[in-house]
Amino acid sequence: MTDTENAATDAPERPIRDEDGAIDATLVEQVSQALLLSDLTTLRAVVADMHEADLGALLEALDPEERTRLISLLGRDFDFTALTEVDDSVREEILETLSPETVAEGVRDLDTDDAVYILEDLDEADKQEVLDRLTPAERIVLQQGLDYPEGSAGRRMQSEILAVPAFWTVGQTIDHLRQTDDLPERFFEILVADPAHHFVGSVPLDRLLRTRRPVEIATLVDEDSRSVKATDDIEDVARLFQRYNLIAVPVVDEASRLVGVVTIDDIVDVIEEAADDDVKQLGGVNADEELSDPVREIARSRFSWLFVNLFTSFLAAAVMSLFEAQLSQVVALAILAPVVASQGGNAATQTMTVAVRALATQELGGWNLRRFVTREMIVGLINGVGFALITGLVAALWFGSQGLGVVIAIAMVVNLLAAAMAGVAIPVLLDRFGIDPAVASGTFVTTVTDVVGFFSFLGVAAIWLAHA
Repeated sequence: MTDTENAATDAPERPIRDEDGAIDATLVEQVSQALLLSDLTTLRAVVADMHEADLGALLEALDPEERTRLISLLGRDFDFTALTEVDDSVREEILETLSPETVAEGVRDLDTDDAVYILEDLDEADKQEVLDRLTPAERIVLQQGLDYPEGSAGRRMQSEILAVPAFWTVGQTIDHLRQTDDLPERFFEILVADPAHHFVGSVPLDRLLRTRRPVEIATLVDEDSRSVKATDDIEDVARLFQRYNLIAVPVVDEASRLVGVVTIDDIVDVIEEAADDDVKQLGGVNADEELSDPVREIARSRFSWLFVNLFTSFLAAAVMSLFEAQLSQVVALAILAPVVASQGGNAATQTMTVAVRALATQELGGWNLRRFVTREMIVGLINGVGFALITGLVAALWFGSQGLGVVIAIAMVVNLLAAAMAGVAIPVLLDRFGIDPAVASGTFVTTVTDVVGFFSFLGVAAIWLAHA
């Protein structure tokens, strides 16, 4: 054994993640040094048994040129599944630097869902180059997944499935599982199909293993077995998993023939991606923005909504200009007006967030929309009255004017009620017109609360000054 191998063997095992869950900085430095020295022994010792999620985090922590060098040095020892765990921009950057032969060799041993996930972002020419280097059987399976619409169950499914005929016995099925080498890596139930490969139902593994060998599979089929079509939206499939506590669901084509299976690990990713997109879009950020994106691209993507916000801000300023005379008479109005508008904006954002999420999860249907609106209006009224008392008292003591306290109290109630209505109505209307409420709601809701806040406060103030 060489000195390098002895050092790698005798070295204490380093932690992969630090206390905050990030990839350990010392580990990253060790890998960088090994790459610099082309120390393949150390690289294999560190990376060989690393989980794909940790390997993905390591790739993101390395410099761009180090990522490609790591993959090249490791060769077949590199787990291409790690590319499903990195940001899209990092994955695309890595794939651009690798040869079609390397990519083809890397995806050959992956589950079809992971292979399709890696290949789908390549341009058509590069994608075809990779596919041409696979065997016909491998190419047909991957092409089938790539032909399904983006965001569909067909794109996320594994084509490797375990299906048996209904007339088999439990003993035959167990023997088949023990003797067959090309089974899916992990499975949670046995799918049952007829001779034409139409989906009949499924048998959970625990039920199979608890049943005597002579019993026919047909008697064990779960009557509540569910399936989805390959063209179904994957977020709808995710809601099915949430609603019925599924672990896996078979995928069928238009003729109800089995073509694959979607498993819970993919659905967890779908749910996380959907929640991540909603959070970003509510803040006016492009859903595709990632931490690894370059500054210029981020600035360009954020500019559009900031530009829209600029115009809505001018609209709110125009409302204030209508009360220029009152503002010049009482400086306190200029000081307090933003308080009313800001409080309304915050309240509307709270309601809007709940409404957008309820629409995304299909919980805000026609039957409970009126109840939701009523609830939010009552909440708005309660909070409006509460903050009216607080702000009215503060304004009266601060500026020594009971009349000013009454003015801001009335405006606070009006604006918080408007905030509750806008926070529900705007997302619902946008959704009815086919516009993603997560993207557009924030700007319009803020505009409504600013305009109503300034108009209600300064309008009531104008009446107060006229009778003072």
